[in-house]
Amino acid sequence: MFSESADLYDLIYSSFKDYSTEARQVAEIIRREHPSARTVLDVACGTGEHARLLIEHYGFDVDGLDLDPTFVRIASEKLPGTRVLRGDMTSFSIGRRYDAILCLFSSIGYVRTLENVARTLDCFRAHLAPGGVVLVEPWLPPGVLDPQRIGLNTAEGDGIRVARMSRIAVDGRMSRIHFEYLVGRNGAIEHFAEVHELALFTREELLSVFAETGYTVSFDEAGPCGRGLYIARVAA
Repeated sequence: MFSESADLYDLIYSSFKDYSTEARQVAEIIRREHPSARTVLDVACGTGEHARLLIEHYGFDVDGLDLDPTFVRIASEKLPGTRVLRGDMTSFSIGRRYDAILCLFSSIGYVRTLENVARTLDCFRAHLAPGGVVLVEPWLPPGVLDPQRIGLNTAEGDGIRVARMSRIAVDGRMSRIHFEYLVGRNGAIEHFAEVHELALFTREELLSVFAETGYTVSFDEAGPCGRGLYIARVAA
């Protein structure tokens, strides 16, 4: 995952990701689906930017969970007084229930198998308060990604300049995003690489797993950033 680049994450993604609009949309969906919702668990919270906005602008009480220790540290520093815990979304247990559970920015793809999606949804259900809602933003389905495309993101700030190029390889139902970084700081230029693996699930497969794990679910075609959004509740 972002083990090499976690400390650069906010710099890179702030150059193109519209966190403010996404947080507003998520807050509107939570309030529409569960008007009295107050507590939120942001699973795979990353550096905590969605959580920060949901707390500061929309008044939610948000906890975070992430597997990457650097992300947990950054989010904890960004969100003083907020619980940010390290844990695997397929197997966490934190002893609290929430009115809403979020899994945004395609993080569900990192669990790699439908069996792990089911384990994740079981964990969500175990942490969901009565009447609660689960929002899951998927990764892209099979047949959409273009292996010929080369992505480029550049950003600079606080004396750092970053250029990140990316390409995607598809192997059956697995996509592998190859990131190459050039980072200029402290009078030197660094180069490093990361490979991210995200499974390609169809909408029908994910809808089926939601149903099998005890949810009723609808699908918002757009979602926060154009990849769609599953909106689920525990079935009565």
